[in-house]
Amino acid sequence: MSLTPGTPGPGDQFVQSLARGLEVIVAFDADHPEMTLAQVAQRTGYSRATARRFLHTLVELGYMRTDGKSFALTPQVLGLGTAYLSGLGLPQIAQPHLEALSAQVGESTSVAVLDGTDIVYVARVATRRIMSVGIAVGTRFPAYATSMGRVLLAALDDTALDAVLERTDLRPLTPRTIHEPAELRRELDRVRAQGWALVDQELERGLTSMAAPILDGRGTAVAALNVSAATMDDTPQIERARDPLLESARAIGADLAAQQAAG
Repeated sequence: MSLTPGTPGPGDQFVQSLARGLEVIVAFDADHPEMTLAQVAQRTGYSRATARRFLHTLVELGYMRTDGKSFALTPQVLGLGTAYLSGLGLPQIAQPHLEALSAQVGESTSVAVLDGTDIVYVARVATRRIMSVGIAVGTRFPAYATSMGRVLLAALDDTALDAVLERTDLRPLTPRTIHEPAELRRELDRVRAQGWALVDQELERGLTSMAAPILDGRGTAVAALNVSAATMDDTPQIERARDPLLESARAIGADLAAQQAAG
């Protein structure tokens, strides 16, 4: 297990104990919200003695709780992301646009940024639960299989895209997932040309989403906006949301540009 693709290896500036502590934190996720010492050791690849020291240190610091047998993260962990979110400004700028778009199209809306080979949700308005896994701020999904990921991958230059795809574990998450490198690159070319992406049941059966890039004042795709819905039997109803989606993405970008100009 590793923190993220591209994490630096040991060197003069690398603090191994900090890296290991973070490894223990990220071992807990939606599928593993509570684990025993043995399970943590297995997921991190550390010895039980090493995992025990980090777990109990995190308990002492308030980031973890334990009943003496199992361990789980506490809400204090959310504070680790506060500086990033508050400094970003994007969630606060995007939220009213998400709410307006969701009310207009009657579906869930989200904003995510690209982090390595994944997208990370930074803002969301949910109308209903449409996935087997709950989505919230901080949720991560593989970029290649998501509409937001594809518009962000399509915005990368060739060198950056090559680097991301080389680190990506391309595999079929559903029978419809585009996972062959050549086919994925063709799809990204199409997304780049049309300015939006539609992903139909590639991340999870029954889920369709459409996304558009959010461009800052320099024309850089800093995030993506999407609308997601349950897949219909005929042409996905979500396609009707394309124009409102594109307009909302432009509006968020305009607000970001105004903030940059003011700063």
